Amino acid sequence: MHPVSVEFPQTRAHCRDAPTGRTSYATATFEATRETQPQPMQLNITEQRKLWWSISIGLALVGAIAMGISFTQFGAPVALGLDFSGGTRLALELDCSIAGNCDAPIELDDARAVLVDLDLGTDVQVIGTEKTGVAVRTATLDVEQRTELEAALAERLGEFDMSQTQIDTVGPTVGQQLLSAGLLSLIVASAGIVAYLSLRFQFDYAIFAIVALLHDVWITVGLFSILGLTAGFEADSLFMVALLTIIGFSVNDTVVIYDRVRETGKANPDWTANQIVDRAVNQTLGRSINTSLTTVLPLVAIFIFGGATLKDFALVLIVGFLLGAYSSIFIASSILAVWRTRTGEPFGTDIIEPPSSDAVV
Repeated sequence: MHPVSVEFPQTRAHCRDAPTGRTSYATATFEATRETQPQPMQLNITEQRKLWWSISIGLALVGAIAMGISFTQFGAPVALGLDFSGGTRLALELDCSIAGNCDAPIELDDARAVLVDLDLGTDVQVIGTEKTGVAVRTATLDVEQRTELEAALAERLGEFDMSQTQIDTVGPTVGQQLLSAGLLSLIVASAGIVAYLSLRFQFDYAIFAIVALLHDVWITVGLFSILGLTAGFEADSLFMVALLTIIGFSVNDTVVIYDRVRETGKANPDWTANQIVDRAVNQTLGRSINTSLTTVLPLVAIFIFGGATLKDFALVLIVGFLLGAYSSIFIASSILAVWRTRTGEPFGTDIIEPPSSDAVV
């Protein structure tokens, strides 16, 4: 029998090391293609942390100033709606079926003068695209006081369409109870998140996740405090629901990044904390962006095409979700990297490896 020779295909490395020193055409093509392909975007989160922190501190300071002004005017960091402050809200529309009744828009000063004459404050807005309606907010009014107010407004501004009249009344006690319940729910949710993350990861992970949550809530409230001062925004019960939703979304994104940080640290124990965090953030960057976009786009549609009640709710969520993605990527991760660099504590030490399948039981 004659010996059989078997030839194995050469690898790319073998081709380079061949005596001729030449590389095969397929290998050269592969190398050229790999070099010309665009590389995924890499962010240096930890090196540029001063930039991210400066942006957040600036936004937080602007929000703090706005909330301080709101405290002086409304007694709260953001203008409170009827749900929380209590009182009567009256919305009236001019009857345009009456000849000449809607020829001119309502003047805000005229409506405000009626309230001043009746000693009911000055909280009134002209509403409607044609400015043919008014929204009045006062202390709680009984039927007789409300009828007197409607008559005085009609005499000064014109006849109203009674079928379009909207009246909302909330007692001050109920409003305070709703506000207290909302604040308590925020505190309980934050405490639950700290407990979960302390068990799921480690205590410093939980603390920095809460810092990111406070960052999101503070800046969101600050922005809507500005809108309350400039555009008449008022926080209602849906605003509190939106803040709770923002907390849940933000911590979810932070958990994903922290989980990858822990796994990367476990797999690369000789890396620095900055290297581990940068790698983890870049690996989860695409997911974070895609999740935020797919969540925000429907909210944008609601804000554009939804009813008046849902517009403010959708806007709060849009702002909060974008801030949540930002804080998870740039704030929570960079703070963790700085802390672990100073303490020298390695990542991934809390990961428990599953027993080997061939282990003796």
